[in-house]
Amino acid sequence: MKEDDFADWYLDIVEKANLSDKRYPIKGMNVWTPYGWKIMRQIDSYIRQEFDATDHDEVCFPLMIPEDQFAKEKDHIKGFDEEVYWVTHAGLNELDVRLVVRPTSETAMYPMFSLWIRSHQDLPLKTYQIVNTFRYETKQTRPFIRVREIHFFESHTCHVSEEDAQCQIEEDIEILERIAKKICLPYMLCIRTDWDKFPGAHYTVGIDTSMPNGRTLQMGSIHHYRTNFSIPYDITYEDENGEHKHVHQTTFGMSERLVGALIGVHGDDNGLVLPPGIAPFQVVIIPIVSKKTTVDVMGAARETAKVLADAGIRVKLDDSDARPGNKYYEWEMKGVPLRLELGGRDIENGVVSFARRDTGEKGTIDAKDLVPGVRMLLDVISEDMLAKAEEIQRSRIAEIDSMEDIPQDKILRLGWCGCPECGHRFEDTTEFKILGFPYHPEPFSGKCIVCGKPVDKAAYAAHTM
Repeated sequence: MKEDDFADWYLDIVEKANLSDKRYPIKGMNVWTPYGWKIMRQIDSYIRQEFDATDHDEVCFPLMIPEDQFAKEKDHIKGFDEEVYWVTHAGLNELDVRLVVRPTSETAMYPMFSLWIRSHQDLPLKTYQIVNTFRYETKQTRPFIRVREIHFFESHTCHVSEEDAQCQIEEDIEILERIAKKICLPYMLCIRTDWDKFPGAHYTVGIDTSMPNGRTLQMGSIHHYRTNFSIPYDITYEDENGEHKHVHQTTFGMSERLVGALIGVHGDDNGLVLPPGIAPFQVVIIPIVSKKTTVDVMGAARETAKVLADAGIRVKLDDSDARPGNKYYEWEMKGVPLRLELGGRDIENGVVSFARRDTGEKGTIDAKDLVPGVRMLLDVISEDMLAKAEEIQRSRIAEIDSMEDIPQDKILRLGWCGCPECGHRFEDTTEFKILGFPYHPEPFSGKCIVCGKPVDKAAYAAHTM
């Protein structure tokens, strides 16, 4: 059961819905099966749409990074030195310079950015790529959530000033809001603590969602670098006065954890519950064939599928020989948002029967209004799924003013003075992780939960996955 044992439920759903195959002979490097890959590709399509529409150019950089380039930013390499894979040989020959298998792409891209940027007219430079990254995850691996080969999106931008880079952060947050709405995922934005920010960043904004076990899952992050990378990589531009200045930079990254979040946030004890925006099939049609009917049910079902497909709706006609009950079970497990049933009586009455995956609600659609009726239902399903997920996430937040009797299955809202000493003491005492201060300030008046100093802004903390 999802609420009783989330970890086992999660693995069971991934396997039964056939989203990923963990039997590849390298731990944590799983095979994307067709159904899971269709979900990921749909998410990728939204990412591409959003970043293309905001004047980002897609690039694709090499997988391997020379060690001397990787080591230029000392905080960055220190943050990854225990997680990277090293290539030391080419055939039987030992390499003069070891190669890092990409954990993220700052150190691959920025030597090239220093060649691409010459003048203020070259700025802003806005790029993104969707690639695989590799990190030697030493904890227990889990499909989509904790893996060693990661399907990853990352944008990298360069700007004339810190203020212009901050405007990019704001644009990234607007893009995130649009993508999250399409995939029906609630989230929190918290400015991470200095000891938990991305290595080399000026500040990091974590993108977190809550899971049924009370823990939070970081789905992505947004980083403001100032000149922390442009100085060691010598990324400069000539301004209008002929003066050479270092660019200010940002990045925005999200990974296949979005799929893990979708499973955990929306799934139930019967399987996946997929938002219409990312479902490989938004509609499945189940023909109800009876020996008694004289109507061509299969012919009508094929025509119904064609009408929906021609309207741009992703539809699957299940014309297999399995019994209807077995078909219901399979597509319920796979989370198809809307099931249409078509039998002789439906055809005679000029209707198509439907069942919603998210609520179980059943009803009929007039056959003559099939396309607008299906679109309306899919829109309502999306709105209802997001509203329900947001309400559940709000219900998992508990406000505390003491380190005693802390609820272990909640996201905590508390007063914190921002002092690292108090932060470390809180984390060490409670075993909760401070997620940080909300990016968008919230009204708050209270005291630091450790030292008692008056504070006027809230912090969040949680057990994390």
